[in-house]
Amino acid sequence: MALTDTSCKNAKCLADKPRTRFADAGGLYLEVASTGGKHWYWKYRFGGKEKRLALGSYPSITLASARRARDDARIVLKAGNDPVATKKDEKLVAKVQRENTFEAVARDWFASWKETKSPRHAGYVITRLEADMFPHLGGKAIATITAPMLLATVKKIEARGAVDIAKRAWQTAGQIFRYAVAHGLIERNPATDVKPADALKPRKKRNYARVEAKEMPELLRKIEAYPGTPATRLSMKLMALTFVRTGELIGARWDEFDLEAAEWRIPAERMKMKTPHIVPLSKQALEVLASVREIRGLSGLLFQGERDHEKPMSNNTILGALKRMGYAGRMTGHGFRGVASTILHELEYRHDIIELQLAHQERNEVSAAYNFATYLPQRRKMMQDWADHLDALRQGAKILPFKAAR
Repeated sequence: MALTDTSCKNAKCLADKPRTRFADAGGLYLEVASTGGKHWYWKYRFGGKEKRLALGSYPSITLASARRARDDARIVLKAGNDPVATKKDEKLVAKVQRENTFEAVARDWFASWKETKSPRHAGYVITRLEADMFPHLGGKAIATITAPMLLATVKKIEARGAVDIAKRAWQTAGQIFRYAVAHGLIERNPATDVKPADALKPRKKRNYARVEAKEMPELLRKIEAYPGTPATRLSMKLMALTFVRTGELIGARWDEFDLEAAEWRIPAERMKMKTPHIVPLSKQALEVLASVREIRGLSGLLFQGERDHEKPMSNNTILGALKRMGYAGRMTGHGFRGVASTILHELEYRHDIIELQLAHQERNEVSAAYNFATYLPQRRKMMQDWADHLDALRQGAKILPFKAAR
């Protein structure tokens, strides 16, 4: 006779037995222990042997719930699988998922990924994960995280106005999920289901403050007469001559320079595009380097910090010098790149040669080793022409168009 809710509630163990079974139907029964505990079991046969599957305790598992669990187990059995073994596998999967949280996998990924990255960049990435991602996703099993969950986390970053950081967070999460796929922790990467551009606000193009080309003569003369430290003055001169990024300049080390070949070879790890970059050195740039060598020597950093010579000068050193010369809000270290691009285009240098020297062109890993020296003779001539042009501007000489390399 099938059980009812009332019979389950009133079921008691017989006095002379440690436990008593009360059958329902289809192999389901409620076992009542002499201690009063009640537990559901389903009896079935698999591989010629009688087995039983634990379905939970009454009343947490009601009669209706126990019957549904029995029916689900029947489906597993009909498919040719052992319900007990399947349940153990499910528990193992659940355990693995609990252990493989987003934070745990992210830290494993980070430990591997950081080996080829600069300490500064690696520190930034883990700090952003700890501040923006782990509080929301860190404790969740990585296999349970969906694209909407990831997007909701990234939107929180965007909401505080940090659009760039939100997009970087999405990209970093994508790398972590790819790592999880590669290690068999998840089957697919949820970050590929949505593109950041589909859901996040477009990033406003950042225009660095820079003077007009016609203002360059006065700026160059003020740099030449700058009353601050010689190192700061020389750093601005070298930046004007090479128009590299500020971080690339202040992090420059003497072992990157081949003075005989007149080349500055910036390693990939210090470049924005993560590929090596060659800066041909004009005669004027070599003269600046000779002056730097006189005051700082030929080892370590070119432009050391004033207090700690093991660290580069501050990012704000050049910006502060320009401010003291009256260019606050009008010119930045990065602005030399924009001015150089504008003038070199006006002087009819080829766009692709200018872009290569600015290190704007993205290069894939396969071709990067070959492309960083592309058009080097033409770039060498362009850099010398550029330096001569700056000399003429500073001296107030009549500017004659120079013949660009074709």
